[in-house]
Parts: sequence; structure tokens; C-alpha cells
Amino acid sequence: MLIVEHGDHPVPEEPERRRMRRRDTRGVAFDVVAVLAALVLVGLGLANLYAVDGVEMAVRQATIAGVGVALLAALWQFRMRVLMVLCWITYVAAVVLLATVHVVGVTYNGATRWIAIGAFTFQPSELAKLGLLLALAAALGSSRPPWQRFASAVALAAVPIVLTVLQPDLSTTLLLLALTIVMLIIGRVPARFLVPLFGTAAIAAPLAVDLLHPYQLQRLGSFLVGAEESPTSAGWAVLQSHIAMGWGSLLGSADHPLTDLLSQYLPEKETDLALASLVEQYGLVAAAIAVVAAIVLIWRLVMASRAPRPAGGALVAAGLAVLFGIEVIVSVGGNLGLLPLAGVPFPLVSYGGTALVVHLAALGVALGVRRDGARRRLWIMSRWRNRRPRLVRAIALGLTALLVVFGQYAWTMLADRGAELAAAGEAQMTRCIRIPAERGAITDRHGAPLAVSSTASDAPTHEVRAVPNIVLSRPDDLTRLAQLVGRPAEDVRAALAGVPPTTLSAPVAEVNGSVSDAVTAAGLTGVLVVPALRRGYPTGTLLGPVLGFVGIATPTETDRWPDLPSGEIVGRAGLERQYDALLRGVNGRQCVYVSPTGVPVAMAERVEPTPGADLRTSLDLGLQRRLTASLANSLRGQARTAVAAAVAMDPRNGQVLAMASLPSYDNSVYGPPVDAGALQSLAGAPGHPMLEKVTQAAMPPGSTFKLVVATAGVLNPVFPPERAIPTGASFTVGGHTFDNWKPMGPMNLRQAITWSNDVYFYKLAQALGPGPVIDAARALGVGAPTGIDLPAESPGYLGTPDSVDAAGGHWYGGSTVILGIGQGYLQTTPLQNARWTAGVATGQMVTPRLGLATGTDQSVYTALPAPAPAPLPFADKLGPIRDGMRGAVTGGTAAALSGLPFPVAGKTGTAQDGSLPGSSYDNWLSAVTPAPDPSLVVSAVVQGPGTGGNNVKGVVSDAMQYYMGRQADVLATGPVQQPAG
Repeated sequence: MLIVEHGDHPVPEEPERRRMRRRDTRGVAFDVVAVLAALVLVGLGLANLYAVDGVEMAVRQATIAGVGVALLAALWQFRMRVLMVLCWITYVAAVVLLATVHVVGVTYNGATRWIAIGAFTFQPSELAKLGLLLALAAALGSSRPPWQRFASAVALAAVPIVLTVLQPDLSTTLLLLALTIVMLIIGRVPARFLVPLFGTAAIAAPLAVDLLHPYQLQRLGSFLVGAEESPTSAGWAVLQSHIAMGWGSLLGSADHPLTDLLSQYLPEKETDLALASLVEQYGLVAAAIAVVAAIVLIWRLVMASRAPRPAGGALVAAGLAVLFGIEVIVSVGGNLGLLPLAGVPFPLVSYGGTALVVHLAALGVALGVRRDGARRRLWIMSRWRNRRPRLVRAIALGLTALLVVFGQYAWTMLADRGAELAAAGEAQMTRCIRIPAERGAITDRHGAPLAVSSTASDAPTHEVRAVPNIVLSRPDDLTRLAQLVGRPAEDVRAALAGVPPTTLSAPVAEVNGSVSDAVTAAGLTGVLVVPALRRGYPTGTLLGPVLGFVGIATPTETDRWPDLPSGEIVGRAGLERQYDALLRGVNGRQCVYVSPTGVPVAMAERVEPTPGADLRTSLDLGLQRRLTASLANSLRGQARTAVAAAVAMDPRNGQVLAMASLPSYDNSVYGPPVDAGALQSLAGAPGHPMLEKVTQAAMPPGSTFKLVVATAGVLNPVFPPERAIPTGASFTVGGHTFDNWKPMGPMNLRQAITWSNDVYFYKLAQALGPGPVIDAARALGVGAPTGIDLPAESPGYLGTPDSVDAAGGHWYGGSTVILGIGQGYLQTTPLQNARWTAGVATGQMVTPRLGLATGTDQSVYTALPAPAPAPLPFADKLGPIRDGMRGAVTGGTAAALSGLPFPVAGKTGTAQDGSLPGSSYDNWLSAVTPAPDPSLVVSAVVQGPGTGGNNVKGVVSDAMQYYMGRQADVLATGPVQQPAG
């Protein structure tokens, strides 16, 4: 016969009561749904461990889980009376162990939280959760007066909380506080006790910030500024969490070959960020299953707390439901970056033996008290039926809603940023070795090489490099590599082992083309062959300042090209700099995958370099040689400080056919390797050999400037061009006398140009005043860069009364007079001189150009854009000036050119240069041919003691003879197509 307990004496159970008991116990059988939900979470945790740490770790956790399941089953069988005894045993044991931690505990990362017994490690704070839950349930579920229940609950909570704070263990402390608060609320402690407590806690909360450790403040700061924007370790951890989720996407990437490596970047992937790791391995679906299983478990515990049962049992189930829910919320929110990373693992999923056993045991207790409740229904006091745990369903509903919101956020994040995060994941574990692109060649207009990426025939053409950590891990490949490059294997091994393991590539050998081909064909993992680029300049000093040189980028170049990689070789001067973007090409790369510590572990993609385009210039190498040789002859016997420069240009389109500057230098001094001694000598050499004097040296133009003054005269006819005016041997104005270079009679404009009559131009300049002369000069490009495609062009100097006064000088009447003969506040470059000479002769202003075309296939190049000639609005008034230029050759100051078998027109000039030692002069000659429809303008200047440009006429004469004798050949060039659009 069945017996039920009634009071202190057992009595026979009546048939009706037996039927009621059977009906009541049907719904309280073993909660299969709750247990299955828990096992799903455990299984997902084991799957994550297997993926990120292997079988051994998963088996160990599975063994611990077996112990936990056994405890669950055992505790489910216990009667409430026994469990209440167990609760005090658990609470006391937790407190004792928490105190013991401070004596014999293991310290890690500044916190003492663990007790180690051999290979077994135990965390008492996890047991404290269960102990405090049971103790609070017993205290708050008693029938004592409210103030006693409240006081005993607060006293019981204070001990483990204080001991946990001292470890320090902020996350567990907060969970214990949350558990205590929740238990006080659901345990129906009256508000008159709770409000003062919570108010005091709210006031004291800000003071707790001072108690936080630096790493805890770092986590809080990372959350407040935005985890992904924070440079701290906590911000980095959340970024890695997002990357892991983006990588895993919907179904996971456990089978992706890079997932194992990427998982190494995720910190705490077994514990705090286990949910992110689960997504990385098995996808958002797996995480959704975990969250749904957690929600199911929470609600099963809530339902258990609602069944009529002993007060303590109901509070155990309700408290465990809320505690479990808070842990899930904090863990999921931390993984998503929506809450600070508080170090709270996902219950039953995250690795940790103590936490796993405690959670399963607590679940057994909750299910056990539910089972026990039905048996004791008959004697439960009626007043408890009206004091069920309050707000439990509302709290569970809030937790569920929050988890749904978190899930929606995760889905949106993956939909919007999944690909971006996955790409960031691959990028962070990728490092690339630059494979330099071969620099394009510079040629003359016929394809003759001026600058090439080549070396002497016996020099190495390539460099063999190796990724040390990868090659050292492949002994057979290392031996084969040593054989191919002709070095002992031990030497190669020692060289690679002697560098830090994080080194991306180390040099092995410099080899010629056949060896490099053999190494490439061998296809050895971790070995790459890169070109050993050396710039060669076959013409030596012929075009040194024009071509410029290459070298490692300086801050000047990085400012110009912000995306330049460190150590990039770029053009530093001349055409090499001007057309660097075309010549440099696009570097390739050999990428490697690295571990979080930066050690290369596998080869990644290789992108071949794109060679730079070749630059075809407008220069003719033959004319260049002739012009340079003539300049050199003109300098023989002159002072060592003297310089000479000359330019030959097509006045119809601005194409520069030759450009000579002496003294010059050989670009090869810049190496590699750099010849430091030669560079030092060049820096102090007389005549500034590294200066490109056609565009960068400005000097007084002397009487060649009379073409500009004459232009002002025809535009402002104060003296009609055909009128002859008295000149003589000198001109006196304001008490100052200005001499003519020889006495002359009355002359008109044409005659004055023919004989370079200084007095005529003194008078013309004075009659015009500075304004018209300066206006004409500006129209003919004086005082401004010509726009040639070379860097660092000098604009020269064209002074005005205002600019001279602003600079602290003074513009006198004599300043205007001497401006008439190209002296005073005036300096021009040889190229500016050639340009205004061409402008007067043709009636149009051209922009000088050296770059003609570019391309990688010499059969068809693409023309480089060039400004169209600009007609001068006063071209029809320049006839008298052209007649004077022609007269200067046929019977005037440039008569030395009259013997040439083609018509020439020009203007000579001699200017005393105050920057030169002694009584040296700048001797000028600027001429065009064939007149009157020229296709060539040559301007030259040679410093020396000569008069009337005598020592420069041979330079111009030689250049014109060479050009006119080979005009078709000089102007010929390869096929050129016009640029698209």
C-alpha cells in the first residue's frame, strides 16, 4: 500500500489521492527536452574544440561532459530534503575553495582564480555560482519574516562576491551580483528593502571604476569607442570575432584550407569567443542552433519554476534560468561587439571543465526539485502557492527578445559586411614580397637606347630569394636550391636560419639568366626569382642632365607618389623623374600567409609584374652628338668655370631634337652601387656638371632680347619700323652714358637688328617705357617656364618696376634703357631664347617637348599629348623683325652663317654676366632655318671672353649643317598612333 507523508506520521494513501498523484507526476517526468537542449550545446562545444584544437582536446572535454551528465542524472534523483543539505555543502565548499585560491591559487594574466592539482585545474568561482544559487534559494524560500530572508540572502551573497573581487575576477563578480539581484527580485523580497539597496549600489557604482584593473578599463574603453576602431587588445579581439563570423558566413568554412590558420588569429576561441569560432567553422546556422537551444533551456527552467513545489526548489529553477540567460546574453553580445567583452563564456559550449560540470549539475538540481515538487504537493503550504517567483516569465521573455535582436544584428552584419570581413581576414594573414617591374627604356626618336634596364654582359641579371621558414621546413627543396645556385647546402641553410623567423624573404644568390630560368623551372616552394634591376646609360655624359637618374624614393618622391612602397626605385631627376609613372611599371608580388606572430607558413598568390612602358623621345642621337661636340670645341681654352648650352628644336611643333649642356656627368655614378666618391667630386666640380643648363640655368640674354624689344616697337610704333633714327656711338640720358658696341649712323628697325645697334634699342626702350616692353616679353614667354616636360625648369626672371621695388630695389630710368639690349633686371634660359626666336620667325608659340610617344611594342607607340601651337595675335606685324634677322646673317653680326647652303635668319647677343669671374661674357646666338619657313631653331650660349658671339657661331652652324643634310632622316620616327579620345 502506498504511503504519503502527512504531518509527522505516515498514513495510508487513499485511492483518489493515488489517482491525483499519478496525474500530477505525468508532467514532471524526466525533462527530455531540457536535457536534449543541454546536450546540443555540449555537442556544439565539442565540435568547435575538435575543429580548432583537434581530437585530444575534444575527447578531454567530452570526458568531463560525461562526468557532468552523470551528476545531472544523479542530482535529478535526489529529494528536495537531500538537495537542501547539498546546497549548504556546495556553498560552504565554494567559499572555502575561494579562500584557498588566495593561498595556493595559480596566477595567470595578473589574476589568481585557479587551483591546480597535478594536471587538473579547478576554478572555484564556477562552483560559487551553483553554491550561491542554492543558498539564496534556501534562504529566500524559507518561511521566515521578509527582513530575515533579505538579510540572510545579502549576507550569504557578500562572502563569495568579496572573495571573487579579490582574485580579481570581474566577470564572475558581476554574474554573482546579477544572480543575487535577480534572486532578491524573484524571491519576492519587499520593495522597502530592495529600493535602498539598489539606490546605494547605483550611487556607489561610479566609484567602482577606480577598482578596475587596466585590462578591464581597456575592455570598457574599447566598447565605448567602438570595438573595431579601438587599437586595444579588446578591440582587436572583437574585430577578430567579426572577421571569424564573416569568414564562416552561413554554413561555415571548416573545409577551407585557410580556416585553420585564420582561427589562430581569434583569441579565446575555445572560451570567451567560442560562439564566433563556431560560426567560423560551421556557420551562422550552427550559432543559431546554439542560441535556440539556450532559449529552449531557459524556458524549460522557467516552466519548471512555475509548477507548485517547495519554495526553495522553485527559486532554484527560476534563478538558474535567469543566470543561464544572462550568461548567454553577455557572451553573445560580447562576441558581436554589442556588449563589452566581460570574459563570460557561452554556457555548455565554451571550453572549461569546472564550468561545464557545474552547469550540468545545476541543471540536474533544477530538474530534480521539479520532480520532487509533485510528490510533496499535498502538504505544501497554501501561502507559497501565492508566492511563486515573480517576473520570471517577463525576464525570460526579455532575454529571449534580446537574443532575437542579437541574431538579427548578426544576420545583417553578415549580409552587409560578410564579404568585406572575409577579405579582411585573408588580408591580415597575408604579407607580400615585392617583385619589381622592369623599368621601361628611354630611346631617341629612332629607337636608339639612351637609358635601359640592363647590365654588363657578365653581371647577374636576377636575384634568387627564399622564404626562410618555408624553405627550412622542406630539406629536399633546400638541397635542390643549393645545387641550382651553386652553393653548399649548409651555407644556404645557415644563411636562412640566421635571419628572424618572421623574415619574408632572404637573398640566396645573384645569378645570370640561364640559372634564373633553371630555378624558376624547378618550381621550389618558397623560392622566388626577381630581376636584379640596374639602370644603364649607354650614351655616358652625352645626355646626363637631360636623362637624370633613378634611386630609392626620398620623401620628395613619396610626397609626389603617396602609394610608393618602401625602398621603391624611382626617377629622381630629368626624364627619369618626369616620366617615372610610365617608366616604372607596376610591381608584382609574391604573397605568403603568416601566423599571428608574423611567421610565414604557406605561399599565397603570385602576381607577375607589369614592365614599364618605353619612352620614345623627340631627340635625334646623331644631332645630339654633333651639337655636344661643337659645344665642347667652343669651350676649349675657356676658364674651367665656363659653361655652354645649346638646344635644337622644331619651331613648328616644339619637338626638341637635341639638347646639350656642358659640363655634364655620367648617370652611372648613381649605380647601383652608388659611386660616392664620384658624386662628391661632381658636387664640387666647376661649371655645375649636374645642372641641366638649357632649362635650369638663367643668364642675361644680351642682344638676342632685341627681338622682343623690336616686337614691342612694332606693336607700339613710337618709331615707325621703316623710319631711320640717329644712333651714333653712345646714348646719354639722365647724366648716364650708354655706349654702342661700335659707332653707327641712322638706322631703321630692320637695320638695327641686322647690326645689333645698341643705341637704336636704347632709344626705343626709353620711348616705349617699361610697360610695353614687359608686355611683349610676356607674350613671347619671357619670365615664365616654357612648359617643357622636364622637372625643375627655371622660369628665368623678368623684372618690373613694381616687382623690383617690392624686392627692395629701385627701377631707374637707366633700367629701362639697358632692358632694351637684354641687360638689367632680366635673365632667361637658352630654351626661352629659342622659343621667342621661333615665335618671331613663325608667328606662333610652341611648347617644347621631349616625350614623343610611349608603348611596350616598338612597332606601334601611342603619341604623348602635346599642347598645340598658339598663334601670336600680332604675327602679321613681325615682318620687319624677320627681315632684320635675315639681314644679320646675310651681311650683319651673324655673317659667319652666310656661307651655309641654305637660308638662315638669326640674332647674336653678348651679355656681361656679373656672376662670372673676370670679364667673361655670355655669348649668344639664336637662329632659324630654312628662312622664311623654318623647321629648325637653334639657340646656344657659350661663356667666354668673345665678342659678338664669335665663339658660339660654330655651334649653331654645325647643328644646322647636320640637320639640313639629313632632315628627313632626323625627323623620321617609328609608327605612332594617336591616344584614344
